[in-house]
Amino acid sequence: MSLNVDVPAPPELEEMDPNDYEDAEVVGDTDYKREEIEQLLRDGAWEEAFTDWAARTDLDEEDFAIVTDLALLREFDFFWDSFAERVGYHAPGIPEDWKERNYHPDLDSWGSVSAINAGLTELGQTVCDVLKDEYITWETEYEAPDDLPDFD
Repeated sequence: MSLNVDVPAPPELEEMDPNDYEDAEVVGDTDYKREEIEQLLRDGAWEEAFTDWAARTDLDEEDFAIVTDLALLREFDFFWDSFAERVGYHAPGIPEDWKERNYHPDLDSWGSVSAINAGLTELGQTVCDVLKDEYITWETEYEAPDDLPDFD
C-alpha cells in the first residue's frame, strides 16, 4: 500500500531533554545536535524519508488527514544520542483516552488510532535511518574513563 499525499514541512525541533519522554533514555553527552539535525531535515532528509515511508505505509489518506488536522508531524522530535551514536526520536501519537476527549471528529475506531500511532512510529524510524545513513557525517568523540586499568 502507499500514501499519495504531498510531503509536509519538516518539524521544527525544540530544545528539551529526551529523557523526559517515557520511550527514550539517553546516556552521556547532552549535545543533542538538534540545530544540525533540523538543518539536515530541511536540506532533504525529511523529504527523502517521508517519500520512502509514504511509499510503503499502511496509513490511508483518511487517517493521514487526521494526522494533518491534529498537526502531529510538528510534534516529532529528533536528537543525537552520542552514547549509542544514533539518531533518537520521539514520535507523537494519539492518547489512549482519545474517545473520552473527543480528540478528533473523524476518529472513530481503535483501528485508526493504532494505524496512526504505528505509522508515526515507522515514519520516525525511517527519518532516523535516512539521517544516519545518508546525511550525518559527524562522529562522537569517545573519552575513556580515568579509572580504566593500564595493561601495558
